[in-house]
Amino acid sequence: MIAYVFPGQGSQSVGMGADLFDEFAEITAEADQILGCSVAELCTEDPQGRLGQTEFTQPALYVVNALSYLSRVSGAGRAPDFVAGHSLGEYSALFAAGAFTFGDGLRLVARRGELMATVRDGGMAAVLGITADAVADALSGAGLDAIDLANLNTTTQVVLAGHRDDIERAGPILKAAGARGYTILKVSGAFHSRYMRPVADAFAEALADVPMSRPRIPVIANVTARPYPSEGDVTSLLARQMTSPVRWTETVQYLLTAGVDEIEQAGPGKVLTNLVRAVRRETVPAGAR
Repeated sequence: MIAYVFPGQGSQSVGMGADLFDEFAEITAEADQILGCSVAELCTEDPQGRLGQTEFTQPALYVVNALSYLSRVSGAGRAPDFVAGHSLGEYSALFAAGAFTFGDGLRLVARRGELMATVRDGGMAAVLGITADAVADALSGAGLDAIDLANLNTTTQVVLAGHRDDIERAGPILKAAGARGYTILKVSGAFHSRYMRPVADAFAEALADVPMSRPRIPVIANVTARPYPSEGDVTSLLARQMTSPVRWTETVQYLLTAGVDEIEQAGPGKVLTNLVRAVRRETVPAGAR
């Protein structure tokens, strides 16, 4: 069995999707109409330097992920057995599974990006080399309970979210606890944490206006690391996703346990390819990889 996985914010780069926009000209034109700009120009040239801004990054990645998926399915002649996406990438997975139309998904993602771009004074950091439990224990011991675990990427890679001052304070503490790396990320907000609740409530209103269908392909949800059971859960889980951690390690482990042999990234970059490889290495016996 095969699963396609879709990357989220951070995987964007100038030039992405260059070989896809002409192939899917009709869908690209729909995206242009919805966004009010040329998505091909944004992704391949970025003349105004906006591709790194959350409100532009998210819809641009959604489009490139979607076109990458359509190209892969066309080439393979079959749909995958499972799909999943990391944070923003989950919207691409849901589109691939038929939970909503391309246009409705793009409108949702554009609104999500607009709302998330308004969140300021937050910070995020990647911690390498220690487990999520060890991170949580070290933060609690230092009185940094206002920091949330935002992304559980592998068994030894965790992303934190919180107030910027707290994120800066946490670095030396976690290195003393055994972390081999601590990198503060270039983001404006504390995504996937309690600090997103104000915009999550506003986003729930946008979700309520979009028709949802039961996914035709099993989609592994970030919030539960399990498949969406019904169309009603799409709305509720996407609303919760903004304030909940991305359980990526468990997502990959679920796919492997379900009998998936190949997990392929659909979309720009190699972030998820590398994370999947790390989860396999850390959790699957050598003889079974």
